[in-house]
Amino acid sequence: WEKFAEWGEDLEVNIAKVDVTEQPGLSGRFIITALPTIYHCKDGEFRRYQGARTKSDFINFISDQEWKSIEPVSSWFGPSSFLMSSMSALFQLSMWIRHCHGYLTESIGLPVWGSYALFALVTLFSGLILGLLMVFVADCICPSKRHRLPQHPYSRKLAPESAQLLKKLDEEQEADEEDISDDETEGKEVSNRNSSPNAVRQRPVNPAATVDKS
Repeated sequence: WEKFAEWGEDLEVNIAKVDVTEQPGLSGRFIITALPTIYHCKDGEFRRYQGARTKSDFINFISDQEWKSIEPVSSWFGPSSFLMSSMSALFQLSMWIRHCHGYLTESIGLPVWGSYALFALVTLFSGLILGLLMVFVADCICPSKRHRLPQHPYSRKLAPESAQLLKKLDEEQEADEEDISDDETEGKEVSNRNSSPNAVRQRPVNPAATVDKS
């Protein structure tokens, strides 16, 4: 690899190496499962080299453009994708936790079980905070029913058949109410006539004016 790097200027490529033990984020970003792992990058596309590890094979890979025959890494698993960035952050977090554990047990002198208990409490507290935050966000996006405004029962758009049936029922109900009101009016008139005093006047007869002509 070092001899191949001497040909970089002639081949117009940049050749480099990285120690993933010192850069754990790259181990997750590139999914390093074996060492050494070699990638070819051009125009934002990454291709994994799996050929022989000799200087001549490296040179032929670039000069003969053999890299074009290799399928580039999917955009989902590319080093710059959101998934691989999250994986890189996870690897960095794991290394940070490892360094913190070493500092607590070696520098401070905390027992191993004490370090584990401390990390457990921190994890539990972080989970509670994250859960409360998720509940708050969910309640803002989808509020509960008691916070929703009451809706009019007829606010939804009815089907044509349902609308016609509802209109017919309303008309029948109005007709029934008119018939009931007419019956009540007639009943009141009859009751008024029956309850009024007898207004037939009788002409008084004067007994002194009665003459028997027989």
